[in-house]
Amino acid sequence: MSLRRLLRSHLGPYGKLLALVVVLQGIQTGAALMLPGLNADIIDQGVIVGDNDFIRRTGVIMLGFTLVQIVFAVAATWFGAKAAMSFGRDVRASLFNRVLDYSAEEVGHFGAPSLITRITNDVQQVQIMVVTACTMMVAAPLTMVIGVILAVREDAGLSVVLLVSMPAAVLILGNVVRKMVPAFQMMQERVDRVNQVLREQITGIRVVRAFVREPEEQARFDEANDDLTATALRTGRLMAAMFPTVMFIINASSILVLWVGADRIGAGDMQLGALIAYLSYLIQILMAVVMATFMVSMIPRAAVAAERIQEVLETETSIGPAPDPVTAVESHGSLEFRDVGFHYPGADHPVLCEVSFEVRAGETTAIIGSTGAGKTTLVNLIPRLFDATDGVVLVDGVDVRQLDLDLLWSKVGYVPQKPYLFSGTVASNLRYGRPDATEDELWEALRVAQAEDFVRAMPEGLDSTIEQGGANVSGGQRQRLSIARALIVRPEIYVFDDSFSALDLATDARLRAALAPQVAEAAVVIVAQRVSTIAGADQILVLEDGEVVGRGRHDALLESCPTYAEIVASQIGEEAAA
Repeated sequence: MSLRRLLRSHLGPYGKLLALVVVLQGIQTGAALMLPGLNADIIDQGVIVGDNDFIRRTGVIMLGFTLVQIVFAVAATWFGAKAAMSFGRDVRASLFNRVLDYSAEEVGHFGAPSLITRITNDVQQVQIMVVTACTMMVAAPLTMVIGVILAVREDAGLSVVLLVSMPAAVLILGNVVRKMVPAFQMMQERVDRVNQVLREQITGIRVVRAFVREPEEQARFDEANDDLTATALRTGRLMAAMFPTVMFIINASSILVLWVGADRIGAGDMQLGALIAYLSYLIQILMAVVMATFMVSMIPRAAVAAERIQEVLETETSIGPAPDPVTAVESHGSLEFRDVGFHYPGADHPVLCEVSFEVRAGETTAIIGSTGAGKTTLVNLIPRLFDATDGVVLVDGVDVRQLDLDLLWSKVGYVPQKPYLFSGTVASNLRYGRPDATEDELWEALRVAQAEDFVRAMPEGLDSTIEQGGANVSGGQRQRLSIARALIVRPEIYVFDDSFSALDLATDARLRAALAPQVAEAAVVIVAQRVSTIAGADQILVLEDGEVVGRGRHDALLESCPTYAEIVASQIGEEAAA
């Protein structure tokens, strides 16, 4: 069972704390169970016979037991909550670290909305169950077991009530819980769906407004929201039915005890204090059943959440480290593709097919092609965002699958097609790959990336705030800051995945001119749609449907590769191309 495995793996370090909770709960439960007996003694030996001293002495003892119950209950709850919160923290950390290890394949399989739900909502469900268990897992069973023993000791003749009420409660509640498991599973799926729709709408709000799709998107969200509401209501009705049922059993049992007990007192077979004590024990026992019911009602939802959590924790990344990774290499700044092919899981056709080329230190290779030709997929294989399904990708003469991951990533400076900035400051974003970079180095990288002017114009310069995703800067500014971030690391291989697309021609030209001496000793791979960006490259690869259909310098490709000539002609005109 997923829930059992999750608890065993993440509650283990808190075994001593849980043992302390068990002891504290046992003491407070014992103190609570002493009170009905003492109350019976006060009635039978104090009130009825008029012994005020006995009433006072026994009352002081009852106050002592009450104080013990309060103190130990508070302590048990505090330590139990500490264990549960620590458990939740550790599970979230494990999930977060696992997701960080995932490749794009695993992230795409689960989906970002589902992963967010699992790390937050699902962990919270299991955490609530652990808190409930820590506060009730000892008190409820002890109260039921010891309470039954003490109740029978007071008067065995009334025990027929317990023989009827307790099995009835267990049967009824068990049937309700059995129906709750699939309901909770469906509800978590509905939560995922709402998160997915909401995330798409927030991320794509500009597209929604540009195409005036607010009514349609509102309807789509309403549908997902209504599905979640309907499922939650069905689950809520099941949970709501549990407690009135238990309270009915408690009240019916109390009436039956008073009815039978009154006859026994009238016949002289039972004392009044014993009847009051038995009634108190009965209420405590059945309230323990209520607590156990509440505990049991949390288990189905926690079990579903734990299953979803375990699914993430037990899914291994397809980009795992080599068993015996290479941690040092002799050559530096070289990249080679040998007959590389790639297809996505379940796809009918490969995205890349037998791609071969080499980039040495000091050389620039550009990749161009129509949309969907496989350019981004190709460069994603270099830092192992995916692994090639055929052939090998070599960095410094070593298969990237054999290189130590930290070593590989330190060698590659990657500027993605969609530049992303983290919430923080300009400086914190630039230092993302190299925290010890000095301010002079930051300004130099900004100068090369043609970002110095607009950063200096910001109110606080390097300390100016950057919102999540770089929402407070333009697309071109995000690209230039992302390029500066890669320059700070000074890697041996630079990968620019269409990283100049948001720049105007003049800025693009200045940036490439300033960039040339900075990357003179590194291998550079540039993916671009604009011919002017790559015309000066040492080697240009033309991709079409995942295959290399042209290779060479700009002038040679104009004559030998019709696909490249067509791309050039579409951008600068037939006459200029000629």
